[in-house]
Amino acid sequence: MTVWDDVVGQESAVAVLQAAVANPAAMTHAWLVTGPPGSGRSVAARAFAAALQCPDGGCGVCRSCTTTMAGTHPDVTLLATEKVVIAIDEVRDLIMTASRSPSGGRWRVIVIEDADRMAERTTNVLLKAIEEPPPHTVWVLCAPSVQDVLPTIRSRCRSVVLRVPPPEAVADLLVRRDGADPAVALSAARAAQSHVGLAKRLARDAGARERRTAVLSIARRIRGVGDAVLAAGELVDVAKAEAVSATQERDAAEKAELLRALGVADGETLPPRLRSQLKQLEDDQKRRATRHQRDVLDRAMVDLLSLYRDVLVVQLGAEVDLVNAELAETVRALAADSTPEQTVRRMDSIGVARTRLDGNVAPLLALEAMAIALRPQG
Repeated sequence: MTVWDDVVGQESAVAVLQAAVANPAAMTHAWLVTGPPGSGRSVAARAFAAALQCPDGGCGVCRSCTTTMAGTHPDVTLLATEKVVIAIDEVRDLIMTASRSPSGGRWRVIVIEDADRMAERTTNVLLKAIEEPPPHTVWVLCAPSVQDVLPTIRSRCRSVVLRVPPPEAVADLLVRRDGADPAVALSAARAAQSHVGLAKRLARDAGARERRTAVLSIARRIRGVGDAVLAAGELVDVAKAEAVSATQERDAAEKAELLRALGVADGETLPPRLRSQLKQLEDDQKRRATRHQRDVLDRAMVDLLSLYRDVLVVQLGAEVDLVNAELAETVRALAADSTPEQTVRRMDSIGVARTRLDGNVAPLLALEAMAIALRPQG
């Protein structure tokens, strides 16, 4: 067992990171770990941080390894935002932390997940710290691609590129680590397109598999503009419900904890001088819910893209496996009812909707335009 066991299908990237751990004298003090969603960027970054602290290069069982992977090592700081953007104050706090010497570990390691969520002004604040870090500080930034990070940052980082792991490797991890049924694990890995986190959820949660099937059924249900508008509304409602479900309990606990910290009893009116702190918390929670809703909608569109990808595979007679093998009948029916050109246009419309959502277009408007483009063309 080592910290690298969960970094599946990334042998070449792991070899680069392990070589750096083994040779501290040639250590690069700023790293950029990139790869598509689900490739394991954050897992690789945490494993690297643990290996840097471990006397044996990441044994997986010592205190340095276990505390780093659990996020409690005093010399490893992890920033994983649940908001739409990383705030500039958060980065300034990291810079202050990075300036300190390690308290007991071998390195002071700062990991920023979703580094692509930093605005340009925030990134510029980080630039000097990455360019001239203290001798025992290592920065590890994670992003989907090098293009998602400003050139001034990526030019000062050593790049490690992750690839999409094969579904079989992801399925093996789910069986070995989570005890999933092998057949369910492989189906989940393919449906998630090798996204480890999503594959785990699909393998363990029958409800998640049912919701995904419901999203894919939209492709057959849309026959006209009315159907398209209704389908778009359903997708938005489901995303809102999931966002509330995922954040409601946590929001309540955070609010109760803040009120306790402020010395306000349950049911007591909050003094005016303390209301700004509660409002700040509520604003942060709203941003977190907004991001979760966008993530749910984006995942639904990725699932639809996988379905039309399968349709195109059938239409072109390509000899590759279907992502949605369990929906082969639906795929063949859609392939028979349209042309490859129509399928490509539908895929393009989904891509446009994803771009619009990323640009803060109202979700319902973006999805209505997409769903209308998915209807059969006479």
